Amino acid sequence: MHRTHTCGELRREHAGQTVTLCGWVNSYREQGKELVFVDMRDRYGKTQVVFYTDDDTKIDGVARKLRREDVVKVVGEVCYRGDGLVNSKLATGDIEIRAQQLTVLSKSKTPPFEIEGTELPNEELRLKYRFVDLRRPELQKSIILRHNLVQAVREYFNTRDFLEIETPMLGRSTPEGARDYLVPSRVHPGSFYALPQSPQIYKQILMVAGFDRYYQIARCFRDEDLRADRQPEFTQIDVEMAFVERDDILNTIDGLIAFVMKKIRNVDIQVPLPRYTYRDVMERYGSDKPDLRFGLEIVDIGPVAAVCDFGVFKGVMSSGGRVRGINAKGAAEKYSRRLLDVDLKNFVGDFGAKGLAYMKVVGDKLESTIVKFFTEEQQREILTRMDGKDGDLLLFVADTPKVTNAALAALRSRLGKELNLYDPSQFQCQWVLDFPLVTWNAAEDRFDAEHHPFCQPNPEDAEFMRTDPSKVRADSYDLVVNGYEAASGSVRIHDSEMQQVVFDLLKINPEEAEMRFGFLLEALRYGAPPHAGIALGLDRWVMLLAGDDNIRDVIAFPKTQKAADMLTGAPAPVDARQLKDLSIEVAKLPEK
Repeated sequence: MHRTHTCGELRREHAGQTVTLCGWVNSYREQGKELVFVDMRDRYGKTQVVFYTDDDTKIDGVARKLRREDVVKVVGEVCYRGDGLVNSKLATGDIEIRAQQLTVLSKSKTPPFEIEGTELPNEELRLKYRFVDLRRPELQKSIILRHNLVQAVREYFNTRDFLEIETPMLGRSTPEGARDYLVPSRVHPGSFYALPQSPQIYKQILMVAGFDRYYQIARCFRDEDLRADRQPEFTQIDVEMAFVERDDILNTIDGLIAFVMKKIRNVDIQVPLPRYTYRDVMERYGSDKPDLRFGLEIVDIGPVAAVCDFGVFKGVMSSGGRVRGINAKGAAEKYSRRLLDVDLKNFVGDFGAKGLAYMKVVGDKLESTIVKFFTEEQQREILTRMDGKDGDLLLFVADTPKVTNAALAALRSRLGKELNLYDPSQFQCQWVLDFPLVTWNAAEDRFDAEHHPFCQPNPEDAEFMRTDPSKVRADSYDLVVNGYEAASGSVRIHDSEMQQVVFDLLKINPEEAEMRFGFLLEALRYGAPPHAGIALGLDRWVMLLAGDDNIRDVIAFPKTQKAADMLTGAPAPVDARQLKDLSIEVAKLPEK
């Protein structure tokens, strides 16, 4: 080994020992002509090294030529710094190394940015030089956190009779949502593999095969539009169990979350986690992934709006819409008329709302340009419904149910942040249950699966399967953490006839079903047990645990929002011979 210790290991008790350290030059400074100080860094920490001019070795001359990010090897004696000279900001701050030998293992070009600079350059530059960016302590902590999380997950499942089983990367394209990433076959010209969007079908087949407790740290791929918390390739903690019902999955994952939070953050999580229905959270928060670290529940004032003289409210109610609002407690003086009439109005407009009405509570009365359209009795009812008190700001959106949900959910999240209504370090986890089985796709005149086509319909809703499918609940569930969907799953259909009933709802006829999912349907005909499962987004969990809001910061080599790898230049053209081997001809794209 080149080194005897790491740069974060040495303490006062090591004083007097001769050690060898290897690492990067983190900083360099001279103290006159007598001393040279170098802070060496590796992923374990930093150690100060001192070079003296009166040493016979004359290594201070070499030390004076060192620059940041040079890789060096130092042999020296561990010395206690002395009372009053300890650096309390460093774990190794009690000691320093008096250098006896110095070897420059590698010289560095001037880095494109400072590793510990106060201001970071643009993200594309950092991704291009990711090998430098990953030296930043913040990123290293996130990558180490990711490792620790994976180890904790494996420890939890391995002690509960689960088997970690790998499923194929090259499979059949079964488009059911996002676009597949396709891989051409050289051996079968004109045919393609697809990279897995998830191991969904394979893990169901494993249940049919008798492996009743499966998990996998699974790589998944989806060719879809990206955002800060989404990547084209991502990692799931994939879980499936046979001979279980919904509560068995929920209780198992409750235990996992409690175990992980204790192991990673030393936080005790109370289980079972709270459980809400989809209908309940949509009504109260306008979103199926609400952040419950704060209140700001949405309130319906429809009965008042329907009979008032305010034309906008009354017209929306008569056309089947809804009038709902939020009470921003104590915020009446924090939002000026301009903020309300322009900024917040435009904000909800981005979610389809045509306007934003507001009233301020002054004493026990309402003040607004629209208050004159409401009788005193109607105003009192609004105050009662909204729990309005002096200093409160009441905000209303009048529109279709879908628009009021979207606009008020977004407004609620914005207000929660702007009004500092929650502790950013707090973790709030809850289950959302009973999602709709299907949603209507007006553009294609058919139903789409809310989650995926393999969710078990709730038996209590069997009567609606043929009469009104929109009322059918799926036996499905999402785990929501701080406003993010952190896991999603369902009880699976294990009967091939019921599977075809659901396919019929989705206008997937038996011939198409056999073509797309024939291997799963055939497996279900050979004695399939009742089974259920879930997938947790590993990248998103690391992001949440790290207190970050950008998923790229917790992935070693992420893609940009345009799915480009700035480090390697992927995706990139390939030469003509490779295309010929794959029987592919690239069409000439029209000029931009």
